[in-house]
Amino acid sequence: MEPTAIGARLASSVVFPLVRRLFVSEGAGAGLVDKPVRVSGLVSFKGEKRTLSDRELQKIADELVRRAAQSTGVEGRIPSYELRAVAHAVADSLRAIGDLDMDDVQAVSLGHLALSQRLRSQSPTATLGLSSGAITLHASVMDTACLHVLHFFTQRSEFVPRTLVEQSRRLDDLRAKVDALLFRAPSPADSPFEDRYAAYIMSKYGKLTIFGLDLPGMSTVWPLDAAYLSLDAASRGASDVPLLLPADHVLEGRNRVLLRGVAGSGKTTLVQWLAVTATQEAPDEHLLYVWGLVPFVLPLRALTRDGASFPTPGQFLAAAGCPLATLQPTGWFDRVLSSGRGLILIDGMDEIPENEREGARRWLQDLLAAYPKNRWLITSRPSAVREEWLADEGFIELDMAPMSRDNVASFIKRWHKAAGIGDQYAPELIGEVQAKQALGRLAANPLMCALICALHQDRRGYLPDGRKELYDAALSMLLSRRDRERGIYKPGMIRIGEAHHIQLIQKLAYWMIRNGRVEMGRGDAVGLLAQSLPAIPQVAEQGSPEEIYRHLVVRSGLLREPSVGSMDFIHRTFQDYLGAKAAVEGLDFDFLISNAHLDQWEDVIRMAVAHARPAERVRLLNGLLERGDSSMDGRHRLHLLAAACLEHATELDPSVRDAVQKRAAALIPPRSAEQARALADVGPVALGLLPGPQNLPNEKESAEEKESAEEKESAEDKEASNEDYFTVMAAARIATDAAIPVLVRYRSHKDLRVRAELVRVWGRFDTAHFGEEVVAYLDESNLYFPVSNERELRELQRYGGRARIKIIGDISQEDLMGIISPGRLTHLWVAVDVGWTWEWLSVFPNLEVLTLETSLVSVDVTSLADVRLREVRVPMGVTILGSENLSPAIKVVSEDLIG
Repeated sequence: MEPTAIGARLASSVVFPLVRRLFVSEGAGAGLVDKPVRVSGLVSFKGEKRTLSDRELQKIADELVRRAAQSTGVEGRIPSYELRAVAHAVADSLRAIGDLDMDDVQAVSLGHLALSQRLRSQSPTATLGLSSGAITLHASVMDTACLHVLHFFTQRSEFVPRTLVEQSRRLDDLRAKVDALLFRAPSPADSPFEDRYAAYIMSKYGKLTIFGLDLPGMSTVWPLDAAYLSLDAASRGASDVPLLLPADHVLEGRNRVLLRGVAGSGKTTLVQWLAVTATQEAPDEHLLYVWGLVPFVLPLRALTRDGASFPTPGQFLAAAGCPLATLQPTGWFDRVLSSGRGLILIDGMDEIPENEREGARRWLQDLLAAYPKNRWLITSRPSAVREEWLADEGFIELDMAPMSRDNVASFIKRWHKAAGIGDQYAPELIGEVQAKQALGRLAANPLMCALICALHQDRRGYLPDGRKELYDAALSMLLSRRDRERGIYKPGMIRIGEAHHIQLIQKLAYWMIRNGRVEMGRGDAVGLLAQSLPAIPQVAEQGSPEEIYRHLVVRSGLLREPSVGSMDFIHRTFQDYLGAKAAVEGLDFDFLISNAHLDQWEDVIRMAVAHARPAERVRLLNGLLERGDSSMDGRHRLHLLAAACLEHATELDPSVRDAVQKRAAALIPPRSAEQARALADVGPVALGLLPGPQNLPNEKESAEEKESAEEKESAEDKEASNEDYFTVMAAARIATDAAIPVLVRYRSHKDLRVRAELVRVWGRFDTAHFGEEVVAYLDESNLYFPVSNERELRELQRYGGRARIKIIGDISQEDLMGIISPGRLTHLWVAVDVGWTWEWLSVFPNLEVLTLETSLVSVDVTSLADVRLREVRVPMGVTILGSENLSPAIKVVSEDLIG
């Protein structure tokens, strides 16, 4: 029997009169009220003045089922006793209308099928023992009845005015959003230019390059909206409790942000995403905070090309290479920035020489003094500028977080889809990355994850183990196998072998590193090749230096020309890797050591250790230790850099390894977030150096003694807790299974910051393993447990549930109702925009505090009218609608929810 057949054959003339009897008739003067009417107050079979008896309700159900059975021909196929059972089940379901905790407007918004499902779920035992045909008959009769129930609501005289009231509230919400965005509209004179500029931004930044990994059948670029993966940024609030927030929301509620991230972590992609989002005609509602702003994308390496001075605002477009620069209306930039409509995205503070960064800082200070009301984002590698470098200018510092396991899995799936090769390899690769710790750590940022995807596809599932081996394989794929396997060579074409390709390109890379540049002039590049080619006659005889240069740019997949007359690498990582190779081959160890204190040389030196032979590694590492021992300012940095190099020293004199580890151990435990990051950069070897906790509670103390001890906590105890916190931060950032035994030692810690950090990083590890070893043991006092998916929610329930839960991912309200123990939950924090109404929270009788962290302009709390709460918290500045409908006992609070 077709489930839809009953609804199609039960005529409205039959059903509507029966359904109408379920509700009270309108009396004289009924209803033009300004508040919704509860459905339970409309039914005719409840209350003191009910007009429909239980027997009459059963007769209505009998008639509905009889008509349905006759019209669909199932009367002879379903026994009469089972039809009577269906009629009783329909009566039970209809009776549940009187228990609905919603008003008629909400019911109509819900829809007839969802209403039918809700009513049937109120009496789940009514259809026990019935055949599948009888169960289908019951569901279909209820679907049809609910359609007419909602139709009845819309015909009531008071429904229309009350709906208009509801619409007015929504219009108020919309008006507030419009008011917030109205000031961003350009003047009529500027509008045509801004339209052209927006189209330019969309075209230039609306795609991602696959960094030359254009294998047969693969596209060389991805549409940004299809390929973009929202990663996380890590922040510390006023209470020093760390939290994660979506990276594309770093400027929400913050006008000035310095965002740090390692090479390949997604900083530049985020800049592109924000620029494109600001210019979209129909942006995501969650990103309205940047919509309508005018983006200025300013890659610092381009601004200072060929020794140019930092640009004034009127020169922004020209300095960034925008062809529309000469067309901007007179005074346009001043009108934009003076009105606070600017979105200034300064990318790559680390990509200018260290001796130029103070000049960049003064340039920023002048810009901020002249145009303070705009939104500013500056990106940098972690060690390029000191902590709080721009704190006096009001900049908040955030860090790009490593990709979580779910991020990596999602990226791999998107990579295969965007590359146009299907997803037949994706599940296999996800399993391999999650099973192999070394591979999983390499995949912790988008660049490395993309390389792994491409190599996995190119090599039919075979993947190298270490970082150096991964780069070697990628270079082989880019430099030779790609063209050879595509059959691109023809007689007379320049043909350069892989080894010669690398020799030439690494000379370019090392020149750029030695000169503190990430771009090179075309003339300089051709000149350098002219000096090098005589030593490689097999290449020199194939063309002039200019022709060889052109071949390297077009065919290597490693080089590109970002503007006329300049050349750079597709990613800084490849420049550092090849530059390190050139330094080692040139025996330039003293020069490497003398520059080791500069952040631009850190990755070069690590890769130099990977390229070096055993005796050369000893020379490099001993040199780093000796420089560190004799330096007061750079000692910690140099000793930690030496420790970070151990990961790449596949063969090393044991005495040197021991000396490096001893120096690193003297810097442990870490005492700041900067030191924690530096230790994490050392890699898994640092895990063996990290100490155990210093400030665990004494299990033999009574509760009263512990409370007294907490009140008398000494300065030494606080310092110990700080060190424990930063130690956990360092271990958690390494994010391999080897870190779990280290973190287990801190699971009984009393400091809220330590416990919050432990539960915050859950998503970086295997859900079940980390949950069983760490999360299950955490003291839940004042601690919110963030959950990003259904698996984590179910794991918490396995441990008995938790009183405080923070929703930070895609979890439905049905999951919350079905998984969480109703009596356990006391505090719920919803940190994602879900668009829910909240009447369903009444199933949690002990819920005290609801926190709604939203990026929307307003929050409607009307649906909380019948939910027993003590407090509702919303972000500062968000408009609260419907609070007049709440009980006076419920406190509605606007406050800064960050931290």
